[in-house]
Amino acid sequence: MFSIAADAAPMFVVRLPAARDAAWLQTAALTLLAAGVLSALLTPPLFWHLLVALVALAVVFLACRHPTAFSVAWVLICAATPEMALSDLLGPAAFQPTIAAVKSAELGLVALCALRYGLRLDACNPAWVFVVIATIGLAHGLHPGLTPADSLRSLIGSVAPFAFCFCRTPQAWAPAIIRTVKWSPLLVVGAAIPLDLAGLRPLFVDSGGARLAGLGHPAFLACVCLAATYACTIDLFRDGRRADLALLGANLIVLLLTGARAPLLCAAGVLLLSMVLVRSTAFPARCRLALCLGVCALLPAALLLAGDLATVRVFNLLSSDAVNLSGRQYLWPSFEAAAAASPWVGWGIGAGNTIIAPGSTVARLLHTRAAHNEYLRIAVEGGRIGLTALLLMFALWVRHHTRRLPHADRRILRLVFVALACHAFTDNVLISTPACVLFALVAALFTRGEAETAAS
Repeated sequence: MFSIAADAAPMFVVRLPAARDAAWLQTAALTLLAAGVLSALLTPPLFWHLLVALVALAVVFLACRHPTAFSVAWVLICAATPEMALSDLLGPAAFQPTIAAVKSAELGLVALCALRYGLRLDACNPAWVFVVIATIGLAHGLHPGLTPADSLRSLIGSVAPFAFCFCRTPQAWAPAIIRTVKWSPLLVVGAAIPLDLAGLRPLFVDSGGARLAGLGHPAFLACVCLAATYACTIDLFRDGRRADLALLGANLIVLLLTGARAPLLCAAGVLLLSMVLVRSTAFPARCRLALCLGVCALLPAALLLAGDLATVRVFNLLSSDAVNLSGRQYLWPSFEAAAAASPWVGWGIGAGNTIIAPGSTVARLLHTRAAHNEYLRIAVEGGRIGLTALLLMFALWVRHHTRRLPHADRRILRLVFVALACHAFTDNVLISTPACVLFALVAALFTRGEAETAAS
């Protein structure tokens, strides 16, 4: 009933029986519908419960039949970061459940894809390190205030962004995800404009100047823009389409308006190094040179406008000596002290959520309890052993998957992971909902490269 196939690299594929016509799904759906109607007629008080169950089953049935469409919708939901909007509308209690729902939806889609198309054991995936850290944490002892159940939930949340690398997907999935990521910042901002006009949610927020927030938070929107910028850059070097160049420019404008410094520097670094180091027949050197000269010509104008547009955060940063706008200097000492208390193995997955107390002065002042430094968070949760293992696994994972990609894809994607390593010094880049968008893009790029290699 099962067959196992191995690639040349340490990766195995477990294929379930083919279900392309989904006849068994249709039969199961009709059977459940008939059972639900019969049960509702026999026990009327259970009607609404059965109706909800049938609707849920119908959604699962449609997702199994159309996994690509549901994956596209899920990426757009992740890009919108609904936890921020719902937290503002319903209160802080809605924040974590919304994130849990978004990541659970991803795991559900992965399970359906694995059922229909096959399960993949990605031996080099960094998600395995989180499992090891969680196991060591339970053996060593968890941080005070962290229960085993909370640690398990954090483990699931840490693994979820990498989940699509553990299943096979339909042929149309990778191109659809890449295209969706490229358009997601503009779609999110477009969806936020009617809410701003209706007075339900502001499009811009004030934080050291006006910052574009979209449907969520400026920093989250910036991370989504970063993923979109990477996707546009890779496709521009692959195909040289003007549409990708225009979309790249639009995403960079959105990124500028968010006022997020670290993502902007990462995008600029990847773009500049790609222009200099990556060969491309579709996007030749003369076109890149003309583009770089045009950007350089605009820089003096941007500096001149900085004083007049100081209300916008990105120009405020150019015209002032603004530092420590994010308050990380108040967050990091507590995490550093916790990491020093258990330097080798840390305090278990999820310990980073317990370092800053919810009612503390820092939490009330900054409205966050996250470390805003991925290295510091991993040092708290996994110690030096966990941090070293995670870095090594990332290096192996990237090397293994990118070596089969075309030249431009391989070089740019490796630059992307170098930028991610730099970005991790100032943000939690592995566990947020924008991280799900980035790693869904990475999974799609890996899948597309493997398909092209197999076809050639």
